Amino acid sequence: MEELGLFPLGIVLLPTERVPLHIFEPRYRELIGDCIEEDREFGVLYADEGGIRDIGTRARVAVILERFDDGRLNVLVEGGRRFTVERLTEGRSFMTAEVGEIDDEPSVVSDETRVGATGSFRALAALAGAEAEFDEESPYLSYVLAGQVELAADEKQFLLESRSEQERLERVAELLEDARRVLIATRELGEVAKKNGSRPH
Repeated sequence: MEELGLFPLGIVLLPTERVPLHIFEPRYRELIGDCIEEDREFGVLYADEGGIRDIGTRARVAVILERFDDGRLNVLVEGGRRFTVERLTEGRSFMTAEVGEIDDEPSVVSDETRVGATGSFRALAALAGAEAEFDEESPYLSYVLAGQVELAADEKQFLLESRSEQERLERVAELLEDARRVLIATRELGEVAKKNGSRPH
């Protein structure tokens, strides 16, 4: 069983997702510094007022964006495989644990679900004026799509813990449709506000 350095954060990192991190605490500067020097992964766990979750994502520093004279770092990290904390360990300034791998249960993703999820993503991207480039054949299409939009941390943690790509894609399609409806409603409200503001008093 492998020991992994852990980084509890207020965000959920999904497999394939890239996020920028500002590293300022000494213990996490040590963790990230070791990972950069030794080309190793570390584990990202979602932490909130409810505590630290047991299921997280391996992360690797993809790009060092900026190094500061005082040792702080801006980095871009990329999510890899999922893991589960088996046993916390000691000996470092940062949190460490023995971890196990998480694999999906054998299942078949329906073409209808795959097409529905990609269609929802393209519709949202078109509405937002963003490009919709992604690998449609990815075995983890759910993570590829979800990692490109702003989702609530609890929803992302659900996706992380799910062991069914079919289930994840169905949920991602729902979340993307919800996001599209909210964007449409927000724009309609904005148009109404503009019209109201232009009326003579």
